[in-house]
Amino acid sequence: MTASTTSPTISLPANRLDAKDRRMLLIVLGLLIALLVIVAVFTPAQDPNRNPVPSTYFSGQHGAKAAFTLLQQSGYSIERWEQPLTELVSHASPNTVLILAEPFTASPENSRAVADILRQGGRVLATGPVGGSLLPGSAVIPSKGVDFAACEAQPDGLEPLAGPLSTSGPIWIVPSYTWKESDPNVRAAYTCAGQPVVVEYAFGKGRAIWWASSTPLENGSILRGKNLELLLNSIGPQQNQHIYWDESLHGHINTPWDFVSGPVWPLLSFGALALTLLVVFSFSRRSGPVRALPQPPRTTPIEFLDALGSLYRSTGASATAMQIAWERFRTQAARMTGLTGPTGKSGKASSDLNASQITQAIERRFGAIASTMEPDLIAAEEACWEDHLKPNRALELVQALRRHEETLRSVNTRPSTAGPKH
Repeated sequence: MTASTTSPTISLPANRLDAKDRRMLLIVLGLLIALLVIVAVFTPAQDPNRNPVPSTYFSGQHGAKAAFTLLQQSGYSIERWEQPLTELVSHASPNTVLILAEPFTASPENSRAVADILRQGGRVLATGPVGGSLLPGSAVIPSKGVDFAACEAQPDGLEPLAGPLSTSGPIWIVPSYTWKESDPNVRAAYTCAGQPVVVEYAFGKGRAIWWASSTPLENGSILRGKNLELLLNSIGPQQNQHIYWDESLHGHINTPWDFVSGPVWPLLSFGALALTLLVVFSFSRRSGPVRALPQPPRTTPIEFLDALGSLYRSTGASATAMQIAWERFRTQAARMTGLTGPTGKSGKASSDLNASQITQAIERRFGAIASTMEPDLIAAEEACWEDHLKPNRALELVQALRRHEETLRSVNTRPSTAGPKH
């Protein structure tokens, strides 16, 4: 015959979320919605007209989209470069033209890449202080005097950047920085208040050109004065040239992480944080501590007796306590007097013995001490059936039974001097 085992059935509650879980979920969702609203309200709107970056993507006042589009439509071979400059070195040749319009950063790797392009015969046009620091032999310093407004810079000599004498004229540029005149190979094409703002010099097989700012190629000022002519003269002749307009140093670098850019990434971050907090708080609240809680100490015997006495007193169960004490004494006395086993010599069970029978058994076994116990034994037996037994009286009888039990134990451990009566 084989024993069949049945797997216990686990019943899942129909509603997995209790009231506290639902309340916590609503609070987290409310905070998330409030955060999104705050971000949407207080995030400043991007005004393309106020963006100072001369990027070919911007059509605002300071953008360079007009210059880029004009060169495209005029037949120039031009493209945006959005990879690191170190990767452009392998494409460089004497026909390469690189435009660095107000780059953000200047790292040693980028400086070495610009120098390598110039050594291979390329032409580099850099504007602003950071653009100038990328050029080899940079001598860019802050200008002296007014530098926050556009200056009408005049051509200096008959430099190629200024064009032929018949067509040369002033340009408009913000002279925040100037080039320190310490190298005779560096030739100033335009000056403002006696300070060079457009310079050109040879490096390796190539030509390096620096502007104090990107004002001449920006949308709002490219048609002012001879700014457009300066741009065309700086990039050189159109034949067999390929122009790379750098956008990598404006933050437009194509990487494998482009898919997480934009407003999606902050939203995913806040959502993941909110979900993590929800899981942590909801799980930890119901799981409790990992370690087992310490067991509370058990009460001492005195505290237990006090609690038991209070229970008997509150329920008026003095007779019940008396019955327990009487039953204990009767059982112990029957065992010590020879009435052992379920049925003693009298042929009765110990639970059927009354006070007189126990007294007689004590007298036969231990002699005269039975006479001192008989009144207390009879009183204890009668008290077991009193409905309104007073606690003080019950305590006296219990203490008396306890004393008589100790007396019987003491005389039972030594040889008995009293013989049986005939």
